[in-house]
Parts: sequence; structure tokens; C-alpha cells
Amino acid sequence: MSFSTLGLSAPLLKAIQEQGYTEPTPIQKQAIPVILARKDILAGAQTGTGKTAGFTLPLLELLSRAKPEKQKQHHVRALILTPTRELAAQVGESVAVYGKHLPFKSTIIFGGVKINPQIIQLRKGVDIVIATPGRLLDLMNQKVVDLSKVEFLILDEADRMLDMGFINDIKKILAILPKQRQNLLFSATYSEEIKQLSDRLLNSPTLIEVARRNTATETVKQTVYPVDKERKKELLIHLIKEGDWKQILVFTRTKHGANRLSEQLEKEGISSAAIHGNKSQNARTKALDDFKKGEVAVLVATDIAARGIDIDQLPHVVNYELPNVSEDYVHRIGRTGRAGRGGEAISLVCVDELEYLQNIEKLIKIDIQKIALKGFKPDPSIKAEPINMGGNRGARNKPRGGSGGGQARAKTPRGSSRGSSGGRR
Repeated sequence: MSFSTLGLSAPLLKAIQEQGYTEPTPIQKQAIPVILARKDILAGAQTGTGKTAGFTLPLLELLSRAKPEKQKQHHVRALILTPTRELAAQVGESVAVYGKHLPFKSTIIFGGVKINPQIIQLRKGVDIVIATPGRLLDLMNQKVVDLSKVEFLILDEADRMLDMGFINDIKKILAILPKQRQNLLFSATYSEEIKQLSDRLLNSPTLIEVARRNTATETVKQTVYPVDKERKKELLIHLIKEGDWKQILVFTRTKHGANRLSEQLEKEGISSAAIHGNKSQNARTKALDDFKKGEVAVLVATDIAARGIDIDQLPHVVNYELPNVSEDYVHRIGRTGRAGRGGEAISLVCVDELEYLQNIEKLIKIDIQKIALKGFKPDPSIKAEPINMGGNRGARNKPRGGSGGGQARAKTPRGSSRGSSGGRR
């Protein structure tokens, strides 16, 4: 199947061809015709499946089918909500790339940067708004964004938005949108909260799934290295140098841990940068750009900051610390093995994290290969201790019986989570 068989017009096909794409991915094959038929969808898709183009292409096609006089008015006709700044920027880039031969104007709205340029852009008139919920609500309260003519609402990575405590913000936004609109909900994982949101939001939706629920992508080779907590840094450096790795995304649980590890790697001669919610947007953007260009070998990230990182051929993801929320493991390793390419996900697991590992394996239904590397085998006399979450999301998940962690799903107070990610996004 080619893109020309999906019902897309010449300007979009030209933009697709200019990007070098010839065949749609499974999510694109399934989603584009359904969206063009003006149906709501609930789509389960991991990162790296092409889902962003799966909704931006049909969205632009539907906008282009309106009467010319309507297209010239530049009202906000489409609203795309994302959980993080990085993902908003990625979606905004996709809209710009695929819509380059169409007359539509779009803008990206998120916190952490000055609000006035965003206000100016909105007052000039735009057709598509890509936004994080917090900053969008700020602009709504200032009455500088008019959403009364929205025809399309897209929630991208809805599971992450709920995890970050945005449910009340989303409800406030939904309350002022026109009732007659098309809704598209994308989520990498399913939970009872996602089901409740879809029941509230979607009208007789078409269910689209391109991967089994909560399943780690099959193109990723997963490995666990048991190691004492105090020797994780030493093992990571050994793996990077022995394997001659050039591009590695490393996950830590806390912002402080990300900074500390990045500094330690630099001292060992390994170029590194940290990215997390306390970093300014300019610093985050520079770190990501340097990593993509290969000027930085290791990008150390927290879960929230890593959302939206889109690198086609990222070879290695390392869980320096396992997440206490099992679904976050799926999100993390989905940064590699994208678009059908192979990738490697390595987890450095100490005794404190063994229950987290058990919960992850239960979720993905895989017994991950364990490699006890000579010289780094853990000391069996060391007993598990409760994990200090450092104030991050999920800190209320207390370990059971001192064995290193409770069931993965964190239940944080909605609305308080945002504070742990560096303020309104």
C-alpha cells in the first residue's frame, strides 16, 4: 500500500515524498482512512510507530477540504494536546513539514518560555494549536485564545497526561469546546482512567491497535545486568567503553540523579548532558539537539523530560534506575527500535529494584534475559532497602516488606504531580 491509496491530496503526497517516505506504517494504514471518514478513534500505539503522521496527515487533509473562504479566516479549527514541551515541539514540526504546501497556520504553546510571543501569534490568527494543558489554560484565562470554532480535538499520549496530573486541566478545556467535533485519542498504554476518559470524550469510537496492550516493542533486545547500586556508574562506563557506544539515552528516577550521573560521565571522558523538568527550555532544546547531532554521546533523562524525544536510529536505551511505574518502562524502551529498526534496552538492576523488575516482567509478559557480568556480580550479603523517590511522581508507592518497591501503578494526587516536573508545562 502506498500513501496515494489512503485518500490524501496532492500537496500532502508531495510533502510525504519530499520526506522520503513511500509506504505508510501500520498505524497510518489503519488510522488515516478512519479519520478521513470523520469518525472518532481510540488508538493504542507505542512511540516510534508513526502515530504522529497518522493523525497530522488526515487532519491537514480534512482542513483542506473546507471551503476556500473558511480557510482564509484562520480560526482555531484543530487543537492538539500533548503532555510535554518536547512532544508539542515534535508534533508542531510534523504539522509544519506535512503542511508546507497548504495555507494553514499553526502555533506551539507550552510553559517554560515567555507567554507574550505566543499571545502575539494567536492574535495574528492560526488554524492549528499544539499545546500543553497548563499553558493553554493560562491563555484561556487571559481570553487570548478562542476555541469556540474547534472542529478537531486530538489527545496525544493521553496516558502520560493523566499520569502527570492533567486530568482536571483537560476537563476544563473540554468544557468550553464545541460539542460537535471529531475526537482522536492516542495512548501507548491502557488503564481504567484511560477507559473513563475515552467514554467521556469519544463518540462511538473505532478502536485501533498496532501493538498488544502494554507490550514492549518486539524490535528491542532487552537485557538486565544485576549489579550493586554503588557499582552502577562503573558498570555503565564499562558497557559504553567496551561496546564503543556512540549514542545512549540513559534514564534516572530523579532530576538530581540525572545531573549527578551526567557530571560523573563527563569526568570519565564521556560527553554527556542532562535533561529534566528543572532545566530551562533553551537548555533542554540544546541538550537534545547536541545529542541528535552526535556532539553528546549520552543524554541522561527523567521520564517526563524524555517524552517527545524522537530519534529514528537511537541504538541504546539504558535504565540506570528502573521506574517504579511499570508502564514507564514500556515508554522508555520505546525510544529505541523505532519504525521497525532494531535497538537495545539495558537495565542495571540492584537488589532494591527486584520487585520493580518483577512487576515489569509481569506487565510485558517477558522474562527478560539476565547477564551477570564478570567483575560486577552483586554481593549476595547486601539486603534490599526502600527506594527514595526524591520527590518524583510515584513517591507514594512504598515498598512492600522492604523488598524494594510496591506494585508499579502510582496513585498521585491529580494536580500535585505537576510540581514534580518543574511547574506548569
